[in-house]
Amino acid sequence: MSAAPRRRALLAGVVVAVLAGCATTAPPGPPVAHDPWEAWNRRVFAFNERVDEAVVRPVATVYRDHVPQILRTWIGNVFGNFRDAWSVVNHALQGKVHDTFHMGMRVVINTGFGLGGLLDIASEAGLDRRSEDFGQTLGRWGMPPGPYVELPLLGPSTLRDTAGLALDLQVTPASLVAAGEPRVGTVVLGFVHTRSTLLDATQLLDTIALDRYQFTRDAHLARRRNLVYDGNPPPLDDEPFDYDDYENGSPPSAPASPPR
Repeated sequence: MSAAPRRRALLAGVVVAVLAGCATTAPPGPPVAHDPWEAWNRRVFAFNERVDEAVVRPVATVYRDHVPQILRTWIGNVFGNFRDAWSVVNHALQGKVHDTFHMGMRVVINTGFGLGGLLDIASEAGLDRRSEDFGQTLGRWGMPPGPYVELPLLGPSTLRDTAGLALDLQVTPASLVAAGEPRVGTVVLGFVHTRSTLLDATQLLDTIALDRYQFTRDAHLARRRNLVYDGNPPPLDDEPFDYDDYENGSPPSAPASPPR
């Protein structure tokens, strides 16, 4: 392999790993992406790219460069503590007793001894974050991902994860803030903070001469499949439902029990 393709492959792997938010790189996704709405999704993707370039990325860059690191860490910890509490619920719904207790201890320690979540004492004590959302819970109990969906402003998703997102968005610091400008400000702060953590990944993606839509879609689908199976997805031939059914216009059959 020549130097240029090797560099592109390395950068692609780094981007996927960063976007996955964990040390384990997501395995390759299904050979055929389930994207029957590709024409529409590409238009939404182009809209998201324009908004990001004109507004979101510049604001996130100013936030990263001018807000003190310690303050950004506290903000990230508070939002993370809310996600951890929701992860406890999803671990319980999935029947993961050990992970439910593990994440429950994280929330108790960080809320009680970390000044309401400002400090991440639990991580220092060895209680790592094991995040779960309702889309993963639906996937664990057999709901197939459905077609790929590009959501305005929110980005990559699937039909299943979009349904789960309706609940996920209710469990944020904004839910405790009075309606109106304070709540909007809290939502915007969370959005900008999250975008600021992905600036380096975006810069790497910009250097790769690829179809950005296709790369983002395939990386997202691979990552979500990896998360549903807790980092150990089965071979595609052993999948409890047939991905190829999407190409024929019919939904796949759900498995009889939660995937392991």
